[in-house]
Amino acid sequence: MATLEIYVSTDIETDGPTPGKHSMLSFGSAAFSHQGQLVSTFTANLKLLPEATQNPDTMKWWATQREAWAKARENMRDPKSAMPDYVAWLKGLPGKPVFVAYPVAFDFSFMYWYLQNFAAENPFGYSALDIKTYAMAMLKSGYREASKQRMPRRWFKELPHTHVALDDALEQGYLFCNMLAENRRGTS
Repeated sequence: MATLEIYVSTDIETDGPTPGKHSMLSFGSAAFSHQGQLVSTFTANLKLLPEATQNPDTMKWWATQREAWAKARENMRDPKSAMPDYVAWLKGLPGKPVFVAYPVAFDFSFMYWYLQNFAAENPFGYSALDIKTYAMAMLKSGYREASKQRMPRRWFKELPHTHVALDDALEQGYLFCNMLAENRRGTS
């Protein structure tokens, strides 16, 4: 019998592009069953890494996103406690977690680094799925053409993109689940 997969749509917010050199400010994960049902969520705002710096270009962008910045700085937790709690949450899900993100290369790199450094384990292993790549395959297009603007509106649930990690994880999770359901029906 195949192990059930749980798709863990994850979004992160950072103060720069490089894990360890820059800090992950917050992350949110929304776990979905293979039928597209929301199972559970987890989110944490993190204290800055003491040895890290803030990237000037990223901070210029944050200056235009004051509300999201304020949300990411509420109730901050030490990564040393937040990441083990996240691992426990992942292990409590009813299936094997698959990391899902848009773009996966950025979000997974930070999550992997934080999990390894603060929890000493990564329940995802290397199971990471990129939504844009999945869209490229479904649309039979090039990677650059598979942008959200070119994706069919039926794939989207009307949710705002707020740059608040959990909000964006939910938005992306529903997008992925709608794509997955359509692909399984063979109607793209």
